[in-house]
Amino acid sequence: MSIEINNESTIEVDEAAIQRLAVYALDAMHVHPDAELAIVLVDEGAMEQLHVQWMDEPGPTDVLSFPMDELRPGTEESPTSPGLLGDIVLCPQVAEAQARTAGHPLTDELLLLTAHGILHLLGFDHAEPAEEKEMFGIQRDILVGFSMQERRR
Repeated sequence: MSIEINNESTIEVDEAAIQRLAVYALDAMHVHPDAELAIVLVDEGAMEQLHVQWMDEPGPTDVLSFPMDELRPGTEESPTSPGLLGDIVLCPQVAEAQARTAGHPLTDELLLLTAHGILHLLGFDHAEPAEEKEMFGIQRDILVGFSMQERRR
């Protein structure tokens, strides 16, 4: 699995934890080991520019996903094809505010957003109630499984 993380923000983050979560999530979704993923962390100004450019919405957001090869989840017997999964852009400043509101550490919020972004790259959405239920259920399962794995480390 090729996962590149580039922190262009002014906030120090636990890149190793984000990397481990990404590997866990991609394995859980049976993504081919030769798939490539890029994760970029940017400040609010850069995120706002991307949000306006790609979503036509004002202000910064917490996470944006940019799929490349439109890979979809695989199965244990039939993983996805190798390819470019895409890019996830995270904004630690927005995530930090959300983490304070939720009452958990910034790292937990960034892990949640990374899992969320990966699911978007794999074609999941939450525009409709049934889609939201499915996507957020898978997201929860990934985070719980990852948390259990981390406790065993």
